[in-house]
Parts: sequence; structure tokens; C-alpha cells
Amino acid sequence: MNSKNYTKNNRKFIQGLRSFKDILPSKIKRLINKKGLIYSEILDNWRHFVGNDLFEISFPKSFKNENKIGSSCLTIMVKRGNEVNFEYSKGQVIEKINSFFGYDAIQNIKLVSFEVKNEQFKEKQSLNDVTKNKYKKQISDIKNDKIKNSLVELSKVYKKK
Repeated sequence: MNSKNYTKNNRKFIQGLRSFKDILPSKIKRLINKKGLIYSEILDNWRHFVGNDLFEISFPKSFKNENKIGSSCLTIMVKRGNEVNFEYSKGQVIEKINSFFGYDAIQNIKLVSFEVKNEQFKEKQSLNDVTKNKYKKQISDIKNDKIKNSLVELSKVYKKK
């Protein structure tokens, strides 16, 4: 790799292959140095920090580094109804994260709850309704209840196979 100094522009140019770090703009470099390392390491090792039980109900949302006004804070999304479980283990999580980095990277954890959509309920509901829409109308037009029920039962058995 050759380097050239241009006296007119007071810039230093490097010819050849450059590292990824040298290509990035200076604002992005500061952002990665400031927040990116801690947050990316927390994302990579989240299961190790919280354990399998809390891993299923939570994930880190954002990280705010310490400044003159406040301390560093990790925001965590927790499924609604499980906030108390995470609240009890908050101290252990902070301790594990700080011991991983070797210094006090996080002083506080903020919990934000989110609603879980009932996709499982929708799947169960669709399994009960096994006949296709085009056959539902034809089955509903049948006047005999016994035949109607037997066709619905037949479609359920057919769907299982």
C-alpha cells in the first residue's frame, strides 16, 4: 500500500486496499465507538446474560451511553405480564453485563412492555374451520341437518389425513 501526501490539499491519500474502518465517515465512526460496541455485544450475548427463561420474553431495544446529565441505560422490551419476573432479576443482569465488559458499562435498566399478538389462537381457530369457503356455501344450502353435520365431520377427518 502506497501513501501520497498532497501539499495543496493538506490531505493524505492511501492507494490500494483500505480497511473498512478507514472508509466510514467520521460521524459514523464516533457513533460506533460510542454506542455500537456495547449494544452489539449485548445483542450477541443476550441469552448468556439473562438465561433461557427471560430470553424468551425479552430483548434489548436500545442503549444510551452515560453523559453529563445521566448514567448509561439499557432499554429492554418485555412481554406484557412478565415485567415482574424481569424486575426481580434486573440486578443480576446488570452484574453479568458489567462483569462481561470488565467495567460499569450499564448502571440502569429501563423496562418497556409490549403486547404479544395471538397468532397461536388464530391458527387454532383456522384448524377448527377446515372446509374451504367455496364448499361452505354449498353445505349451508343443505336443508337436512344430519347430512350437513356429516359433511363437516367428513371434511375434518379428511383434513387430518
